[in-house]
Amino acid sequence: MNKHPLAALYDETAEVEAELAARAPDTADHWARTRELIDTYHPKRLRLAVTAVIEETPTATTFRLALKRGGDLPPFLAGQYVNVFVDGTSRPFAISSTTATRSYYDITVRRVPAGRVSNLLIDSLTVGQELTTTGPMGTFHHNPLFHGDDVVFLAGGSGVAPAMSMIREIVDRGLDLRFHLLYGSRTADDVIFREELDTMAAESPLILVDHVITDPSSEWEGATGFLTAETISALVGPLGGRMVYVCGPQALYPFALDQLSALRHPRHRIRFEASGAPARPEAQPRWPSDIDPYGQVTVTCGTASFSTPRNRPLLDALEDNGIRPEVACRSGECGLCRVRVAEGTVHQAEEARPRLCDERFGYVHSCVSYPLTNVALEV
Repeated sequence: MNKHPLAALYDETAEVEAELAARAPDTADHWARTRELIDTYHPKRLRLAVTAVIEETPTATTFRLALKRGGDLPPFLAGQYVNVFVDGTSRPFAISSTTATRSYYDITVRRVPAGRVSNLLIDSLTVGQELTTTGPMGTFHHNPLFHGDDVVFLAGGSGVAPAMSMIREIVDRGLDLRFHLLYGSRTADDVIFREELDTMAAESPLILVDHVITDPSSEWEGATGFLTAETISALVGPLGGRMVYVCGPQALYPFALDQLSALRHPRHRIRFEASGAPARPEAQPRWPSDIDPYGQVTVTCGTASFSTPRNRPLLDALEDNGIRPEVACRSGECGLCRVRVAEGTVHQAEEARPRLCDERFGYVHSCVSYPLTNVALEV
């Protein structure tokens, strides 16, 4: 049966319209869609409400953070952190919760002597209050292609937080990953997540947990002392080609490297989490021997000019004076706080991970850089 002439005309018109549509420029707002996707998965800032405050030990507290309106938070990799903005500054805290749950992030904070942000959070943060953070960041996470399926983690103090996220992920997602945690603490009462760690180790053949106590009571029957080469060897056995993660207080890092080197473990099979700016930059080899670390110098940034001691990180000095560069890790790794040194000389600590072109154009990571002379900065 032949088509009605009008039907044939409709078909022809539709074909012409399709051809014209194919030739027409794409008018969709792809930039807006791209921006929406970026903000969903890699937001610059998150506004999160405290939904629970969990006292882990006398010195450590976990804060559960969620979107005030509810819903899923951006995904993250176990071991990553969020940077928390408070009191005119910020500090990064590892996410200790599992990646299997995106309705909240847990951050576990430990009280430290003179800890400006950690102590403030523990002393004042309550359920219902809000915090501003970055989205999840950081490179300290398991990579199955390069790190293998049998890893070791040396943790000290609150450095167990990223390990906890990794272990929870293994259990919750049923990952085929063998994970051996050696967790050093000063006393048995100060072991964060002890009950949960021991329960997961007892229930999963892939999770092994050894607590090492520096100052044990008479009742303690486990390992004691520090995470020495002898202790690592006794508890873990031959390291072989296993990847070893290290996270904890700054003093743990050079100590752990010495112990692992004594065991002839290759450096490329050791991963250190970023640990903040050095407490004593003047103790580093490249600090000039004739420069007083406590001496005052002048920092000029735009129309602002102020004095600061040489051993205070440029980022801290800038924040003290109301100048706040973008920042995340505060450890010389992420590079967000880079500033250009237009005049003067700075000491950039060994922790810095500059780009190849930074030295050529005068850029430094302000979080781990210290003014040796009067300096002029471009932020």
